[in-house]
Amino acid sequence: MSTSAQGPARAQIVVGLLRDGDRVLLCHRSPQRRWYPDVWDLPGGHIEPGELPGVALARELREELGIDVEAPAGPPMRRLQGPTYDMRIWLIDTWTGTPVNVEPHEHDAIAWFREDELAALRLAHESYLAMFTETLTARRA
Repeated sequence: MSTSAQGPARAQIVVGLLRDGDRVLLCHRSPQRRWYPDVWDLPGGHIEPGELPGVALARELREELGIDVEAPAGPPMRRLQGPTYDMRIWLIDTWTGTPVNVEPHEHDAIAWFREDELAALRLAHESYLAMFTETLTARRA
């Protein structure tokens, strides 16, 4: 991680909100993870130096889930920022392949969840539940 006059640079993160009908796919972060252990999160990861965000997302989803997606051309559906991270979130409705847990050292489980199941989960970010609900509700409209 680089530093500047303002302090350490924020980690540049890209994630995909995979939606299949009335379900979203989440990954359970292993309890041994240094950051955000033992919570349900979106699949994705860090942008590598010189990599475009959409290309990074396609690479991360291939590495973590074994699926192929087109690199998003448009802006993310949401952007979350904190003191240590800058996260871009894209809605992914189409992909090739079947999502599987290719990175078991990062995630000890992956699962599909319907809207009525989400409130019972420990989610990685407090804004996720509203975003997931909004995304699933928009699908029904």
